Amino acid sequence: MSQTTNGPDNGPGNELDNGAYRTSLGASVDWGLLALILPTLAALTQPVGTLNGETLSWFGGSMAPMFLIGVVLTVVGGRTAPSRRKGAWVELAGVVMAWLLPLHLLNEGVDLSAGWGVWLFLIAAILLLWRVLGALSAAPGWTRSVVVPGLFGLGLLVAWEVLVRGFQVPAILLPAPSRIAGALAQHAPVLWDDFGQTVLTSVVRGYVMGCGAGFAVAILADRVPFLARGLLPLGNLASAIPVVGIAPIMVMWFGFDWPSKAAVIVVMTFFPMLINTLAGLASAERIQLDLMRSYGAGYGRTLVKLRLPNALPFLFNGLKINSTLALIGAIVAEFFGTPVVGMGFRISTEVARMNLDIVWATITVAALTGSGFYGGLALLERATTAWHPSMRQR
Repeated sequence: MSQTTNGPDNGPGNELDNGAYRTSLGASVDWGLLALILPTLAALTQPVGTLNGETLSWFGGSMAPMFLIGVVLTVVGGRTAPSRRKGAWVELAGVVMAWLLPLHLLNEGVDLSAGWGVWLFLIAAILLLWRVLGALSAAPGWTRSVVVPGLFGLGLLVAWEVLVRGFQVPAILLPAPSRIAGALAQHAPVLWDDFGQTVLTSVVRGYVMGCGAGFAVAILADRVPFLARGLLPLGNLASAIPVVGIAPIMVMWFGFDWPSKAAVIVVMTFFPMLINTLAGLASAERIQLDLMRSYGAGYGRTLVKLRLPNALPFLFNGLKINSTLALIGAIVAEFFGTPVVGMGFRISTEVARMNLDIVWATITVAALTGSGFYGGLALLERATTAWHPSMRQR
């Protein structure tokens, strides 16, 4: 018998080596980086914009250093970092340079709508930011919970600023974030008075009364079952009532000051708190109730020791939902009658005057207030329910 030997080029061992080599070669190719290079190269073929009637190129003036620094940080720094996560921090510096470049051009008076160069470059910057956020999302701790959302929000603000100013959108349609920030600083005393009237006077009082009433009635309905059967359908009905329908009625009943706004908030927050409290009280497991009964615990002791602690996630869920509903209800109620102060009054008045900067500044204050209120409740929930299985699963 003759023995056949495999040659160096067609043997099975060499086929395996060649396949492994091709796999490692394919894995070493950074396809995300290639996707960034394509719009960047396309941007270089297009003009940046015009300044005083003259077309600007990429390598004229102060643009070239900023552009080259961003490219070097992205391509060289990101690729030579010891790990993907550390490379993402280097590439983040390239994202910052990509953000500063169009803002710098806008501040110099360049008309970006006259060329496609910057817009293609911004597409590459968006792809790079996507790549950075994807890498940082795998990081533990504050990087994932704080840095990633912050960078995402900052990216939206920069895109808003560049698009509005680059395409010269009229401020009456959509002001740039810089104009809104200027209105916040310029009209800070007025906005503070509106905040005090709407939030500190109306929202806080209505929120406490509405949530407190919903919680108390839920305890009573848990003890008297027919109340729960009668109130839950009313809760579904009340959730379908538009706030613009009840706000003018409450203003007619309670006047133009804070009681009418608090009444609207009570109507909006009562049933969400009632429904969540009843759901939380019903979440205790049968084996837990049987254990308390075997210890000789009555209704009150079982409620305090077992059912209310077990219902805390549901209670906080109702509180967080009502934190935004209360602010919305107060602002809408102020549209139908209020003293000459308040967020709703400011929005309706300044819209009539075409002062959209102040309107957006008021909206910003309302959004930050609602987010802060919600975030504070979320932190309190984390601190008080760390023992609960639902919190441990997070």
